[in-house]
Amino acid sequence: MLVLTRYLLQKLFGPGIVGFTGNQSFMYLDLPSNMVGSFLMGWFAVVFKRDIAKVSEFLALGLTTGYLGSLTNFSGWNQNMLDLSVEGNWAFVLLGFLVGFSFADYSFTIGIRSAKGFRWLLTRLNTSPEHHICNNSKRNWKVNTYKRHLAVMVVLVLMLGLLWGVSAILLKKEFDSGSSGSQLWLACMVGPLGVWIRWWLARLNGCGLGRAGLLKWIPLGTLIANVSAACVMAALEIVKKVVNTKTCDNVAGGIQFGLLGCLSAVSTFIAEYHAMRESKHTWRAEAYALITIVTSFVLGSLIYSVPFWIREYR
Repeated sequence: MLVLTRYLLQKLFGPGIVGFTGNQSFMYLDLPSNMVGSFLMGWFAVVFKRDIAKVSEFLALGLTTGYLGSLTNFSGWNQNMLDLSVEGNWAFVLLGFLVGFSFADYSFTIGIRSAKGFRWLLTRLNTSPEHHICNNSKRNWKVNTYKRHLAVMVVLVLMLGLLWGVSAILLKKEFDSGSSGSQLWLACMVGPLGVWIRWWLARLNGCGLGRAGLLKWIPLGTLIANVSAACVMAALEIVKKVVNTKTCDNVAGGIQFGLLGCLSAVSTFIAEYHAMRESKHTWRAEAYALITIVTSFVLGSLIYSVPFWIREYR
C-alpha cells in the first residue's frame, strides 16, 4: 500500500495530470509524497504517538517507521538532483535541495501545529484522545496480550501474503507483455524488504562510532539507510544506461522505486532534524542535514555522474 500511495501521488501531481512536478524540474516527482509523509509524521510520530502506543506499540511503529517512512523517498530525491547535475542544471540542483528540504520541514511543522489544534478541539468538546483510548480499552481494542498480538500478526501476515500474491500475478502479466507497469508490481513485492532493512538499521541510532561511541548524536542507522539507498539508486541508474534494455529498465526501476524508496526516508530524517533543533545543541540539526545531503550527493556523483560524463550517456 505504501508503494501504491507514493506511485499515485507521483501520477496525480506529475506532468500527466496536475503538472506540479517533473523529471527535469527542481520540483521533483517525489516532492508531494515527501510533503504528505512529513506532515503526517508530525501528527502520528509527535503529537499522537503516545495515544497510538497505548493501543499498541507495534501499531505506532508500523505507522511511523513503516508506512510514513516508506511514503517518503530520499533516494529518489537525490537521484533527481543527480539527473539535473549531469545535464548542467546546477541552479535547479541547488533549488531542488532547498525546496525539497524546506517543503518537507515546513510540512512537518504544520503537521505538528494542526495536530495540536485538533487535540485542543477534542479537549474543548470533552472528547480528548485519552478519553477515546479509555473507551477503546473497555471495548477490548487494546492489544496488550500475547493472544491479541498473535492474532494481529496473523492478520497482517495474511494481508501481506495476499498483496504479494496479487502483485506477483500482475507482475507476470505485465512483464510478459513488456509493459513498464511491471515496475510498479515488482516495487510492491520488494518494498517490504526495504522497510525491514531500515527498521533493522534503526537499532544503530544512538550507538555512535567505535567502542568509544563517538558522535552518538548522529542517527547512524537512518544516515546509513539514506546514504546507502542513494548510492545503490545511482548505481542502478548507470546500469540502466549501460545495458539499455527494456527488461533491465523494468527490473532496476522496480527495485529503485520499491526497495530503495522504502529503505530511505525523508520523514524520519526531518523528524530527527527537528528533535535536534529543539535540543540544547541546535547546531547539530544543521550539521546532520548537511552530512546526509552532501554525502549522498557526492557519493552519488562519483557513482553515477562521473561515468555519465566520461561515457557521454544520453
